[in-house]
Amino acid sequence: MSEEFKLKLTSRPRRLRSSPSRRSMVEESRVTSADLIAPMFVIDGGGDPEAVESMPGVYRLNVERLVVECEELFSLGIPAVALFPCLEPSQKDYKGSGALDPHALVLRAVRAIKEKTPGLTVITDIALDPYTTHGHDGILTDDETDVANDATVEVLMKMAVLHAEAGVDFVAPSDMMDGRVGAIRAALNEAGSTQTGIIAYSAKFASAFYGPFRDAVGSATARGKPSLDKRTYQLNPANRREALKETRLDEAEGADVLMVKPAGPCLDIIREVRGGTELPVAAYQVSGEYAQIHAAAERGWLDLNACRNESLLAIKRAGADMILTYFARVATEKRG
Repeated sequence: MSEEFKLKLTSRPRRLRSSPSRRSMVEESRVTSADLIAPMFVIDGGGDPEAVESMPGVYRLNVERLVVECEELFSLGIPAVALFPCLEPSQKDYKGSGALDPHALVLRAVRAIKEKTPGLTVITDIALDPYTTHGHDGILTDDETDVANDATVEVLMKMAVLHAEAGVDFVAPSDMMDGRVGAIRAALNEAGSTQTGIIAYSAKFASAFYGPFRDAVGSATARGKPSLDKRTYQLNPANRREALKETRLDEAEGADVLMVKPAGPCLDIIREVRGGTELPVAAYQVSGEYAQIHAAAERGWLDLNACRNESLLAIKRAGADMILTYFARVATEKRG
């Protein structure tokens, strides 16, 4: 090409990418600590933190250590945590009756966190899988072939009221039973808990990316199998329209926030949900997404920090207002 050759271009998009300051000025999406929610695993007793083998850097914490960790997260600017109890087998039964224990582990954790860090938003999971010996999210039918929808919802209503009474800010039904959001909203209102919000797992897919989480809460092999089949209540990953229908139903039933799970494989769903509602949209970067980034980085195939940040940015760019992620603390610390 001759030295005299010049393209006669009116628009040169690279002008806006030519320096760090220019790139910063025109950056369309940013992930801040205020966008992040930290999922936390809580255990009973007074022992040391228990490492989750399939999730490097993630631990099960007793209530005392959980309170300290929550205080530190809040000081970093992370506004919310989502709690998941990990119970001993002796604390579980076939019907998940421990979910209605007013002194349940997760309720004790909520009260302790709120006493120490009242400004932190606390979210609790509303589902029966941590409490059942079979590992499903609800009560099984008599023939044990499925989860009984209405019987499960009846328990979830009572469970949500207990959580509200303990001081939780949001209950998050993750069970995917039909009608549970409306029933929980009615139960909360009747109990006087009108300020307790609902973050609905509206588009929760039957994903292969949940495995490490089930290890963390002890439900992965509850029925003697490597993976539970939850396809009668969780969404088919192939179905876009069905996911949008579920989010519309949850909004109509009184959800305050709509959630898509998993986040990374469902960026298209996040975008469509964002475009179809005025409600805040949450997305859950699940355990398998976290684990695969770590695994590839440990082999030297990917840059951990760069891939972590890019994965979170993609979720935010797709339209999520808030992101549940096991990277919450480290992403905030590295950014700071």
